[in-house]
Amino acid sequence: MELMRLGEPGQELPVAREGGKYFDLRSLTADIDGGFLANDGIARVRDALTAGLPELEGAASLRIGAPVARPGAVLCIGQNYAAHAAESGDAPPSVPILFFKHPNTVVGAFDHVVIPPGAVKVDWEVELAVVIGKRASYLESPEEALDYVAGYAVSNDVSERAFQVEHSGGQWSKGKCCATFNPLGPALVPAAEVGDPQQLRLRSAVNGETRQDSNTSDMIFSVAHIIWHLSQYLVLEPGDIINTGTPQGVALSGKFPYLREGDRMEISIEKLGRQEQKLVSYTKQ
Repeated sequence: MELMRLGEPGQELPVAREGGKYFDLRSLTADIDGGFLANDGIARVRDALTAGLPELEGAASLRIGAPVARPGAVLCIGQNYAAHAAESGDAPPSVPILFFKHPNTVVGAFDHVVIPPGAVKVDWEVELAVVIGKRASYLESPEEALDYVAGYAVSNDVSERAFQVEHSGGQWSKGKCCATFNPLGPALVPAAEVGDPQQLRLRSAVNGETRQDSNTSDMIFSVAHIIWHLSQYLVLEPGDIINTGTPQGVALSGKFPYLREGDRMEISIEKLGRQEQKLVSYTKQ
């Protein structure tokens, strides 16, 4: 079972996909958001699928939106793969590095990514996204942390490296918060369907050429450790998204050119699906 939101921006419909069919969830919820997840939404969907839900006509032709509506926070972990830290010119961190993306960076898995004015170093980053299912605060140990996960999704932590490094003022968020800089999805896959989050292959390609090919087993800090650690400093709310870091193979390494108008990014994670975005230049609305 996968949870999806289908339709034009601002008009997405909540859907469950199972066995190649799309089931309408509007009898259960108006949207897939933090409130839905906190109110045992995933369990209620499973029960409803067993009892019988109507299929959504024409679902396969609809735009795929981000699978979580209106996240309260997008929290990101930097340099969480040793090889990526090395290609960035840094030693592996001794504690998780935290930065934030504006929630309005989150767009659908196949939406265009917009190159902002003046940008010359736009980069890709395949990441495992963790979606929080219930409030987590001051957790006692990493062993309990995965109980707070609703599910997982594919995330592309698009970055503008000049904004991130040269314009930063000491932290990274300026290079991370441009509009459309966090394609998410195509689906939210419940944690029970995924199993061990530290055993997932993740890959990226640009214009059909492989860039990243790694496994979440190579994370410096596991998903459980990240959730426990963050809970010591902030309250994680249902619907919050955690991007857990990217492996080696980004343009920042100097091995590949930065993205340009017309390029296409392909991002995938085992069990979670794939996404693809075209780079377009900013035009004033």
